[in-house]
Amino acid sequence: MKLKTYDDRLKLTNGTYHTLVNARKPKGIEDKKAYLIGTGIGALAAGCFLIRDAHMDGSKITFLEQLDIPGGSLDGAVRQNAGYVARGGREMGHYFEVLWNLFSSLPSTEDPNMTVLDHFYYTNYDDPNSSNCRITKNQGVRYDNGKFNLGQELAKELATFTMMSDDSLQDKSIEDIFSDELLNSDFWTYWRTMFAFENWHSALEMKLYMNRFIHHVGGLPDLSALQFSRHDQYTSFVKPMVKYLEDHGAKFEYGITVDNVEFLISEDKKVAKKIVAKDKDGKDVSIDLTENDLVFITNGSMTEGSGYGDDNTPAPFNKEIGGCWKLWRNIAAQSDEFGRPDKFCTDPEKSNWESCTVTCHDERVPAYIEKITKRSPYGGRTVTGGIVTALDSSWLMSWTINRQEQYYGQPEKDVVVWVYGLFSDTPGDYIKKPMRDCTGKEITKEWLYHIGVPTEEIEELAGSCTAVPVMMPYITSQFMPREFGDRPYVVPKNAVNFAFLGQFAETLDDPGRDTVFTIEYSGRTAMEAVYVLTGVEKGVPEVYASRYDIRYLLNAGKCLLDGEKPEVNLSPMTKQMIAQQIAGTEIEVLLKEYGIL
Repeated sequence: MKLKTYDDRLKLTNGTYHTLVNARKPKGIEDKKAYLIGTGIGALAAGCFLIRDAHMDGSKITFLEQLDIPGGSLDGAVRQNAGYVARGGREMGHYFEVLWNLFSSLPSTEDPNMTVLDHFYYTNYDDPNSSNCRITKNQGVRYDNGKFNLGQELAKELATFTMMSDDSLQDKSIEDIFSDELLNSDFWTYWRTMFAFENWHSALEMKLYMNRFIHHVGGLPDLSALQFSRHDQYTSFVKPMVKYLEDHGAKFEYGITVDNVEFLISEDKKVAKKIVAKDKDGKDVSIDLTENDLVFITNGSMTEGSGYGDDNTPAPFNKEIGGCWKLWRNIAAQSDEFGRPDKFCTDPEKSNWESCTVTCHDERVPAYIEKITKRSPYGGRTVTGGIVTALDSSWLMSWTINRQEQYYGQPEKDVVVWVYGLFSDTPGDYIKKPMRDCTGKEITKEWLYHIGVPTEEIEELAGSCTAVPVMMPYITSQFMPREFGDRPYVVPKNAVNFAFLGQFAETLDDPGRDTVFTIEYSGRTAMEAVYVLTGVEKGVPEVYASRYDIRYLLNAGKCLLDGEKPEVNLSPMTKQMIAQQIAGTEIEVLLKEYGIL
């Protein structure tokens, strides 16, 4: 059976047949060059696929980056005179088909004798992830019972939602579809804080998430479905990609702002003709293109405009549209097929949240952390296992601690905590100010309050911590309600030498089944783009098809009901007749195995 795609040049596959084969050199690749706009995970992955699978000489690959460091949203660093900072973290799963394909062939930064995938796998094999406390209330007291607590009717509502058509969910918000009861459930607290969904976000994206990760439903209450890298995501994921690219001769040009890509568009083909760019001094460094010059464009960015604060300074809320958004606007003005960026970037009040990296410098605060997690923050093993949400926080504050040391060179007694609040415009409970108006020290105090530090100790213990707040106006812009056509296809119809990458490009599978706000999505757009534009003969692995596997569907139903049998509204006679018909069949075996009968 041929899996459907929106471009006949793309082949979707499953299994190991295509995954394990070494790609042959595509015809004419020696005559091509590549320019990649941006250095996020999508662009870096595209560069790696160009070298590994398209056999492009690395010296013919050039990255154009407006910042002075690669990695895009996958950051993690020590900020001078302020401390450690990461704007966010990535939750990983077993079925990231494209990324694990790539990372199985790149040496690890942490141990060059292993691949990135090997190191990640054995980190999580030796130290499996799980959470001992997912939700707190009343200043650090555990609230959750490890269950969804949905009941029959709300579980049915979710099941019905997952079967709605993509078309019917266009431009609809979650609150347009979900009942008030569901939006006030423990399930929704788990979900919205784990994935950063707001009630007004896209119902279509929510449905895609539920179908994409239906195999992980049972592991959501205790976060055992997740895996994390040993160190910060920049070290574990970005550095190996950059090293691989540089070792093969790829060039990185920093301080370059790309304002536009100009196209020649006719009835039968679309060709990128010029990259309009300037360097940090304002000098024109534009590049004229031929059809043999491939251009990979990162259109839009969820971390564009990030504003940084420190212990004594709030992070600025930068609402002015620039960078990737300005680039995409200029591109979109040239064709309706290049998307509608304003759908995503014009309402930062609905697409923002704020994070804050808090570093505890002695053992007094970690003692309170251990009361909640039942694990020592020291020793290099799982601590929170993912986020802990303070249910009664006016900011809907969540926090997490990854394996320590998280950063190379981190002092032994330091514990780095990542905190974020979904509601940045609401006054806090200890600090009576909106999160967006708070300094790093004030955010630290609010966090200490919600992990159970007595109020008379908060001021003193806050002095033992440093913090870097980051305000991100577009961090959930990819979740804004949308309709088909708002995002351009990775390779638009009749495109000859260009492709779009990242969270605001539409993948070419039909229907599109992958989910944004994951690095896997960026990797998938990269693989599709490279394979289509260069003619790589291998197939792209399809999104893991758990939504079509009856075992996962039955298990998800059982998990959503916390192990209860579903109530089926049939007469006793009808139930008896069905039982007789399936008696002795594989259907009966399946239904009994998964607790339906």
